[in-house]
Amino acid sequence: MKTFSYIEIRNKYLEFFKSKEHAEIPSASLVPENDPSVLFVNAGMFPLVPYLTGTPHPRGKRLVNSQRCLRTQDIDEVGDIDHCTTFEMLGNWSLNDYFKKEAINLTMEFFVEELGIDINRIYATVFKGKGDIPQDEESINIWKEIFSKYGIDAKIGENERIIPFEDNWWGLATGGPCGPDSEIFYKTDDGNLVEIGNDVFMQYLLKDGKYEPLGIHNVDFGGGLDRLAMISQGVNSIFETDIYKPILERVQSLNNVHDIKSERIVVDHIKAAPWIIMDGVEPSKNERGYILRRLIRRAIRHAKTLGIEELFTRKVGKVAIEQFSPVWNKLEKDREKILEILEQEEIKFNKTIKEGLRKLEKIMKNEQIDGKLAFTLYETYGFPIEMTIEELEDKNIRFSKEKLLTDFDTATKQHQEQSRTASKGMFKGGLADTSEMSTKYHTTTHLLLEALRRVLGNQIRQKGANITPERLRFDYNSEKKLTPEQIKKVEDIVNDQIKNNLPITYEVLPKKEAIEKVETAVFTEKYGDEVKVYYIGEKENPFSIEICGGPHVENTGGLGTFRITKQKNVGAGIKRIKGVLE
Repeated sequence: MKTFSYIEIRNKYLEFFKSKEHAEIPSASLVPENDPSVLFVNAGMFPLVPYLTGTPHPRGKRLVNSQRCLRTQDIDEVGDIDHCTTFEMLGNWSLNDYFKKEAINLTMEFFVEELGIDINRIYATVFKGKGDIPQDEESINIWKEIFSKYGIDAKIGENERIIPFEDNWWGLATGGPCGPDSEIFYKTDDGNLVEIGNDVFMQYLLKDGKYEPLGIHNVDFGGGLDRLAMISQGVNSIFETDIYKPILERVQSLNNVHDIKSERIVVDHIKAAPWIIMDGVEPSKNERGYILRRLIRRAIRHAKTLGIEELFTRKVGKVAIEQFSPVWNKLEKDREKILEILEQEEIKFNKTIKEGLRKLEKIMKNEQIDGKLAFTLYETYGFPIEMTIEELEDKNIRFSKEKLLTDFDTATKQHQEQSRTASKGMFKGGLADTSEMSTKYHTTTHLLLEALRRVLGNQIRQKGANITPERLRFDYNSEKKLTPEQIKKVEDIVNDQIKNNLPITYEVLPKKEAIEKVETAVFTEKYGDEVKVYYIGEKENPFSIEICGGPHVENTGGLGTFRITKQKNVGAGIKRIKGVLE
């Protein structure tokens, strides 16, 4: 087994696939634009959504990158050996070029020949078949050939080398490209299987509840860089790898109560926060800001469990920035801003905890503390259950510690389940909706942006968008909401362009030339060397010109009638419009 650092694996991966005629594309921001399915980018595939149904990519049919990702559904799993909130996903794609055989062989060549992973520790899963879709025999035969090449007679079945599963399927219930996938696992010394990569084969289209051939074939590979570093370096957790260990050691230097799970949570969350802040998010009560605040405050709660009473987020955050700034140089550029936000949130939360302590003392005078009340203190004031127990013990109040912890755990699980249900649509992963209506709404956001500029002035910039098949949501910079007269003007401008049946075209331009052409371009840091510039109207004198990846309708004529349904404030100087097509 060869030993490589985190950054060495990252670089080897990119160079390997570039040697196989893949063009490198940059990592997108953690904050997605014009996408309804998640608050944060959660997979390398995310920026490539428009190209999975046949739209040509500016860099060609073979692509590779390392995409920074954030998965909110993994927050409660952090603390074990290999789960983390933010991570880099290694990705390579074939857009209607090579398919299953070359994809799996490329993956294994990189794992075995480049990284030196022991083939005897590798296991694969394939799609077992379900309903009208048969078992993926093609992938099974490819895996048998690969294992045979290394002298392994691979058997098929549960607990065998090649394992069929019904769950080896990738796609959304809402429709769009989908297909079987083949996951690759590494067997650790203790016999556990750790997933290190997944090849997704998009060959079907889910439309109106039925599967039909997609007409093209795409491959999406995603691999966990943190886990590959853990395996390469022969350590027991990702937190012991070369990139994480200095952060862990800094946390351990501050605490006096050794608890590895809490230490890992502090490391993960204070490493994640700078990535999120770097991409323009600040702590708040809503959406992305709420997730950032939750991570910072959860880290503070676990720091108190470790006995850390001093301000610590700046100290740990500084090491986290030092470790990852060679990968993301914007971390170093924004260092002081990031550290200041961390520390101010810590100071603010410490005051909140003091309020929780006062509330607890008041409750103890009047009623018996149970698990439900303890959870309310935790959720409202961030008051850890351990601190509640300490206070009860210090005041010599009789209680059942076992029952208190059990009831607290029950209340916590009930809350988590309610949160999952409430945020099911907001935090779901995978491919964005590519339905006909979502495409229409995406096109309409371009018309809306230009209409807002013409009514309010050229200073108007897009600050965010969220699109579903039912409506569009659009954020822009403005100190005031639209007046009723302005709403009508914006609607009239949009609807006039729809009636004009304007053609929609694009051209691929070098990034610099495109930015010069589109004066109002935003999010320029996430663009690759070449970008698409979309024109609504004749190219010589378009109504709208924007840098965008798509998808778009071919002309405005079939969009329907646009109506603004709601306005609201979402932050200092940011307004939000919701609108529908009728």
